Amino acid sequence: MSNSKVIGGVLLVSGTTIGAGLLGLPAMCTFMGFIPSVILFMIVWGFMLATGFYFIDVTCDIKKKVNMISMAEHTIGRWGMAVSWISYLLLLYSLMALYIAACAPLFQVASITLFNIQISSKFAMFFLPLFFGWVIYLGVTGVDMINRFMMIGLVVAYFLLVSLLPTHIQWQNLTQFEMRPFLYALPAVITGFGYHIIIPTLGSYMHYNRSMMLKSVIYGSVISLAINIIWVFLVLGVLPLETLAMVWKGGGPITPALASFVPSGILSIGVYLFSFFAILTSFLGVALSLADFLIDGLKIKKGWEGRLLAIALTFIPPLIFVYSYQKGFMLALQYAGAFVAILLVFIPSAMVWKLKGHKFYQSSFGKAIIMATIAFSFLVILVNILNQWDFFTGSLEKIGGLIP
Repeated sequence: MSNSKVIGGVLLVSGTTIGAGLLGLPAMCTFMGFIPSVILFMIVWGFMLATGFYFIDVTCDIKKKVNMISMAEHTIGRWGMAVSWISYLLLLYSLMALYIAACAPLFQVASITLFNIQISSKFAMFFLPLFFGWVIYLGVTGVDMINRFMMIGLVVAYFLLVSLLPTHIQWQNLTQFEMRPFLYALPAVITGFGYHIIIPTLGSYMHYNRSMMLKSVIYGSVISLAINIIWVFLVLGVLPLETLAMVWKGGGPITPALASFVPSGILSIGVYLFSFFAILTSFLGVALSLADFLIDGLKIKKGWEGRLLAIALTFIPPLIFVYSYQKGFMLALQYAGAFVAILLVFIPSAMVWKLKGHKFYQSSFGKAIIMATIAFSFLVILVNILNQWDFFTGSLEKIGGLIP
């Protein structure tokens, strides 16, 4: 039974991590190249694993059904609860904007392919909330039924790509090695390792067995790390640097460029299916979580009127964001990184700093580790601010003269 629960925990962690971030990471890592990207992934994975351990220890210390907001209030007080509440809300809105922007080109291609109808990008962005709003209205049961189908499609599409894409790799594409853009990609990469939101649920599911929770987080995060590395290896190996750079400049997901570049029709279909399922498996869970969070946090009355209001509040703000910014996909990916740094790195570091009864966290070495993760969270936030001011853009455009 314990092994079955660990397997379930591993799947929960890895499933929570894998999402639309995969569609943006290759473009964000374009100017570094493959090897620097792997180095950055390893660094981010290590820091996020440390804060994952923090969450486990806080969850096991409280030993009751809690969420991230109540955990912060329990350990660091009302200011921690307030910061967590705001960061949680903004993170989920950023992820919603990310998924909506990423799905737009997929709906455009589907409309042309299936119905020979050309639709605008703005209408395509509106289609995802319109189409899946009713699923969110049904609640957990509806999402669970749809998500099971989507997970099967995601696994099949991923293995199709992993088996077919290597034959199209141009090895010279992987020789790019440039450390100057290292920090630029940091906020986007950290978004690809944000599984911590599931840890309180793991605690309840595993009856706060720390060993089982640790195994789930370690194995699940390693799977996510491997998938990210393999995906970036394939995309950077297949697409020329110039093509990736233009995707970066356009601010959209990698899918259209990858599908149009490979000659195989089956492979192109696989690219779109993988992108579609990767977005929707994460989108459904995030949308449901955001709707339920708003109902609870804003004390919205339960019933069909309250559910419709929550759905409107779930979809309208991210739609306004993606309509307002041409590079909505990459911007949402960057903003999400800052909120991940606050909610999933800084807050858990502050929580274990206050945690009593754990000798490791009270030791000098433990304090040093906590200070390192706090410093890391501040670095991500600072880089995110500098990215919004285009601090790194000038140096990126000069690398190899790729961007006119």
